[in-house]
Amino acid sequence: MSNMITLRDYAGRETPLYFAERLTDYYKNSEGEGPEIYLKREDLVHGGSHKMNNAIAQAMLAKRIGRNSIITATGAGQHGVATAAACAKLSLECTVFMATADIERQPSNVLLMKHLGAQVKVVDGSFKDAISEAIRNWVGELESSYFLAGTAVGPHPCPTMVREFQSVIGKEIRKQANEKWGGKPDVLVACVGSGSNALGMFHEFIRDEDVRLIGVEAAGTGLDEGLHSATLARGEVGVYHGTMSYLLQDDEGQILVPHSIGVGLEYPAVSPELSFLKETGRAEFYSATDEEALDAYERLCRLEGIFPALETFYT
Repeated sequence: MSNMITLRDYAGRETPLYFAERLTDYYKNSEGEGPEIYLKREDLVHGGSHKMNNAIAQAMLAKRIGRNSIITATGAGQHGVATAAACAKLSLECTVFMATADIERQPSNVLLMKHLGAQVKVVDGSFKDAISEAIRNWVGELESSYFLAGTAVGPHPCPTMVREFQSVIGKEIRKQANEKWGGKPDVLVACVGSGSNALGMFHEFIRDEDVRLIGVEAAGTGLDEGLHSATLARGEVGVYHGTMSYLLQDDEGQILVPHSIGVGLEYPAVSPELSFLKETGRAEFYSATDEEALDAYERLCRLEGIFPALETFYT
C-alpha cells in the first residue's frame, strides 16, 4: 500500500481549494476592493482535520519497522482520532494520553477514539503533561512501541517527519492555484499552535519569496494578561520535549501554562522550523484573541455554511 494511494483512497485527498465568495464580499471596501479568499478544506479529510495526513503515514512506518503498539498524546482530540483510525486500519494497538481538562472539553472525540479501539489514558494537567506522560511510556517500551508525534515538535526526527507528511497541503495548494488562476497565492495564512498545520501550508512556498507567509497565534484573553498561547510573540528561546525553539517560560525557566479557547493551540512551545522562519524574517507572526476567533467562527458559519474548528480562526 503506497502513501499516495492511502491518502487518496483512505484519507480522501486531494481536498478542495474553495473560493469563499460571500466571505470575500464581506471584506471588500466601499470601492469593491479586497482580497479573494480561498479556504483549503482540510476539514474534509477523513477524521475531520489535517491530522490524518501524518497519522496514517507514521502508522505505516511503525508497522514497516515491526512496532505493533502505538503511543501518542492529543489535546483537542483530532490527532487522537486520526491515530486511532489509522491503527484500526492497520491492525495496530493504540494508546492515547489525554489531559483531564481536554477530556472534559472534547468528550465526542474521546468517544470516537474508544469506538476505534484505542485505549485512552487520563493524565492530570494539560496537553503538555499528556505529551510528557506519553513520551515516558514510550521510552520504557522502546523495543515494542512507537511514539506517533502529532505535531512538529519533540526530538528529531519527529518535527521533520510531521512537516514532511503535512507538506501535501502546500503541494496541493500550488497545483490547485495554478489550475484556478494560473499563478500562486499572494498570501498564505495559517493558525499556529505548535506547527503542523502552518508548516503543512508554508513548506512548499518557503523559497517563493513573492508569497507572504503569515502565522496567527492564540492571544487568549489578551497578551498582556498572561492567558494566551502566543509562543512566538511572547516566548523566549528554550528547550522543551527535546526541541530548541521559542517557549513560554518565566524568568527562572519554568514552563508557563498556555491558554486558548481553541484546545489544539494550548502548547507552550512551537516548531523549531517556525522559530527559524521568525528569526530569518521569512514568515510573519501575529495573534488573535478568543473573542476575535469566536466572532470569525460565527461569520464563516453564517456566510459560507461551513463548520470550522475554533483553532482555524486564529487566522
